[in-house]
Order: sequence, then C-alpha cells, then structure tokens
Amino acid sequence: MRTVDETSAGGLVVDATGASAALIGRLDRRGRLLWSLPKGHLEEGETAEQAAVREVEEETGIIASVRAFLGSIDYWFVAEDRRIHKTVHHYLLRAHGGELSDADVEVTEVAWVPLAELDARLAYADERRLVRRAAQILEESA
Repeated sequence: MRTVDETSAGGLVVDATGASAALIGRLDRRGRLLWSLPKGHLEEGETAEQAAVREVEEETGIIASVRAFLGSIDYWFVAEDRRIHKTVHHYLLRAHGGELSDADVEVTEVAWVPLAELDARLAYADERRLVRRAAQILEESA
C-alpha cells in the first residue's frame, strides 16, 4: 500500500465579541453529525496561515484573520488503497466579516457555538485540546 503525506490548515474562528466560535458539522459514514473545526488542504504556493483563512471562509462563510498558532495534529488513515499521514495546522482566528453559511458542499451544517460549549460539542479530542489552548490565549489577551 502506497503512503502519502497530506497537509491541511484551519482553526478556531471566534466572533468579534470572543464569546462564540464557528463550527462545521459533517455526516460520518453512519449518518451521525460530527462537529469540528473548519479546515482543508493547502493549495499550491499557499502558506498554512493563508489556507486556514481561505478554508474558514469557504466552509463557514466567515472572513477572518489569524491571531495565533494553536498547534498541529497529525494522524494516519487509509483511503482509496493508500495509507495517508495527515498533518493539520490549526490557528486562532478572529471574525471580521461575512455571514455564517453552509453553502460548501462538504459541510452539512455550520453554527456559532458559545466557547463554553465547545468541549461538549466537538467530536475530536485533539481539537478539544486545541480549543483549551485558544481559551488560554483569549484570556491572556483580554
């Protein structure tokens, strides 16, 4: 089986008040709605920060700017007869325009979720850990 490395970027985008974050929901293979942070592949010549900003806008409709680096998550999975090693770089972003939208075909739902509810809503433990890091950064900058 062939091994492939993939890199993506995205992150936690908070609203102007810093009270809520935009999450995306996607259906898994069993039809369950799983909430996660918006993210996607880097395009040719694009930095991880640029990809994070672009992917947030594509997947949520929100225009945002990067505030801080939160960390990277890497994991392995098998798809289409390939072993894929994926690294996802996550950033803390602040919304400054756009409207929440689920127009992206890869996204089932989008929602503004109060920061206090993110731990219960997010499907993936690694993303919950990054959100706790973001909360520390937001508290320090308040």
